[in-house]
Amino acid sequence: MSFDRLVRFVPKDDDNSILIGEPSDSSVDVGAAVRKGEDVQVKVYSGKSVLHAGSPTGKTAVIGRILSPVTQEEAGTIRCIGLNYTKHALEAKMEIPNIPTVFLKPSTSLADPYPAPTIIPKHTIASKSADYEAELAVVIGKEAKNVSEAGALDYVLGYTASNDISSRTSQFAQTQWCYSKGFDGACPIGPVLVNKKLVPDVGALHLRGLKNGQVMQQSPLTDLIFAVPQIVSFLSQGTTLPKGTVIITGTPAGVGFAKKPQELLQDGDEFVVEILPHIGSLYNVMQNEK
Repeated sequence: MSFDRLVRFVPKDDDNSILIGEPSDSSVDVGAAVRKGEDVQVKVYSGKSVLHAGSPTGKTAVIGRILSPVTQEEAGTIRCIGLNYTKHALEAKMEIPNIPTVFLKPSTSLADPYPAPTIIPKHTIASKSADYEAELAVVIGKEAKNVSEAGALDYVLGYTASNDISSRTSQFAQTQWCYSKGFDGACPIGPVLVNKKLVPDVGALHLRGLKNGQVMQQSPLTDLIFAVPQIVSFLSQGTTLPKGTVIITGTPAGVGFAKKPQELLQDGDEFVVEILPHIGSLYNVMQNEK
């Protein structure tokens, strides 16, 4: 599929439409520009999904609302890798894993970037334990099963940013993480899907997580314990990864619960996952569940 960066969005002048397209300015940080209230022009494609984007129509539109690059139905069950940065494993006082640590999020946890609110569930509000995890997300472009590490990137469509919102009280009360990380809206992703051709070396990307403008997490992706080809190959063993599958690849050091004092998320907080170059900034503004 021929594209550099795709955004799925609702246009400014038509709240009933969902469009796919490529930002007219190849250098614009789409998430940051929309957060600032700037008009972001998009070259509209003929398709209705980033999985089937079609071709340029010659038309343009201005972003009104950014949507998750893939829908809940396209993503299905979200595959997640825990403890995948060396320094994060050390701050969590856990051993470096020998094989990827896998947990799952349901499709209902997939969510849109700002201006959609990121909801803190009622029981997490009560425990004051909502936490952020800035991550690189991988989107699978064709069905994958039993693929080798050498051929794994052939099945990758592209990359985006994600925030693995977690309820720490629930997480530490159990040995399994699916419940504490699988609440509705607990996996916002975006703002754009970057074609893998623009990122020949994922290790060259740099990730930051910022809470209310303050840098909480900062790491090159060379700190990944298991690289993207290893992750895709491992997850595909005996298991079909359908086209559209979202894989989030782990978070670096600096999560809120490990800080002293702790830096957990509350109503009104803004958290930004920034991955440069190309991907840009995923903005999330926290809102307590009513």
